[in-house]
Amino acid sequence: MKAKDFTLQASNGKNVSLSDYKGKAVILYFYPKDSTPGCTTEACDFRDNSNEIKEGNAEILGISLDSINSHEKFIEKNDLPFLLLSDPDHKVCEMYGVWQLKKNYGKEYMGIVRSTFLIDKDQNIVKEWRNVRVKNHVEEVTVELKKLP
Repeated sequence: MKAKDFTLQASNGKNVSLSDYKGKAVILYFYPKDSTPGCTTEACDFRDNSNEIKEGNAEILGISLDSINSHEKFIEKNDLPFLLLSDPDHKVCEMYGVWQLKKNYGKEYMGIVRSTFLIDKDQNIVKEWRNVRVKNHVEEVTVELKKLP
C-alpha cells in the first residue's frame, strides 16, 4: 500500500514532506506526547539504534500533536538525532488511522494510538505496528528494516 504523502512543520524549523525521502526507507512513528515515560523510552530506543537504522539507508520521523517548541526541548533533553514533526490538528494522524478513541482511568478521549510504519524507498508501507508496546519494539522494526532490498 502506498504511504500517504503529507507536509508538516519539523523540529528543524522547516516544512518536511514524506516525499522528500523518496529513495530512502522511512520509519514513521506516531507517539502520544513529548517527555512522557513511554514516549521518552521509545524515542531513546530509536536514538540508540539510529546508527544501525542509518546504515539501512533509512530515516526516522516522529509525529505527535506537540508544538515545535516542545519537540525542540524533547530533542535537546534526550539528544535525539532525528526530526520530530508537529501535527497539532491531527490531520496526518487521521490519514494514518492513529487518531482514535482511547480510554484511561474510565475516561474516554481522542488521542494518538502509538503506531509505527515502515515505508520502503518507493514510498510503500511494507509493515505497520499498531497499539505498540514500547519494550523491544525498536528491535522488531530494525529486523524488518534489514529485510528491505
